[in-house]
Amino acid sequence: MRLTLFQRDECPLCDQALAVLAAAHAPEFETVWIDDDGTREHRYGARVPVLRDEEGGRELDWPFDPGSVRAFVRSGV
Repeated sequence: MRLTLFQRDECPLCDQALAVLAAAHAPEFETVWIDDDGTREHRYGARVPVLRDEEGGRELDWPFDPGSVRAFVRSGV
């Protein structure tokens, strides 16, 4: 599973999401900043932070907690 966390600069919710992912012991993920990218801003602007399973195309929108992150990861295996 290849995970991506979409976030923006100076985003308190994104900071919270990082803490939740750590608490969930989430697999390694790539961070993608949506700032200054019109396409990503349009798609994710109101939704960040968003955790995306790049292989399955599934997305987990904020708010999420450690349990929902673990379930998201398990369901993609």
